[in-house]
Amino acid sequence: MMRTLFSFLLLFVLSDLSASEDEVALEIVEETCQHCHGLQGESSDVIYPRLAGQNKKYIIRQLNNFRSGEREGTMNDIAVNLTDPEIDALASYFSSQPVLSHTVRDKEFAAVGWYIFHRGNKYSKIPPCASCHGEKGEGTERIPRLAGQHKNYVSDQLTEFSERDPKRSDPIMHSIAIKLTEMEIEAVANYVSGLE
Repeated sequence: MMRTLFSFLLLFVLSDLSASEDEVALEIVEETCQHCHGLQGESSDVIYPRLAGQNKKYIIRQLNNFRSGEREGTMNDIAVNLTDPEIDALASYFSSQPVLSHTVRDKEFAAVGWYIFHRGNKYSKIPPCASCHGEKGEGTERIPRLAGQHKNYVSDQLTEFSERDPKRSDPIMHSIAIKLTEMEIEAVANYVSGLE
């Protein structure tokens, strides 16, 4: 009897903690995040990344990097005020939202992106994107999910990686992006935007 009562109380406390984490996240999202990333992380503006379905640990790492100043951008002023529990709550919230994808209209152009994403380009020594980002663009806790991301956001990021000082950005992505042609960047961005 005591064991059952204890289990029930533990379950109640844990579910209450989960509910409060969701409430904390939703309050921050409604006050701040939704203006750029949308209420469910769908981001209707192509200059901001979609966060819906992004890997939780990846979001935590990026918010911590913005908070510490290791990563520079618009998010620095927002992340600096976030606590660890708030970052965790936001990451849980956005990672649990439904993933959206774009309709790819130019299938032939997207096929070029498919080829680079899955096979790379041996002539310019570009490895396949899937070797790090996953066959379906799902990413990992250290590498971002690309599936369904805005094509303009992806192409802008790849262009920035190619132009940035490798000491101030991801040296691996810099070494890859600097070899991509503008057409290859756009084709890959087009392709991944349609992944689910």
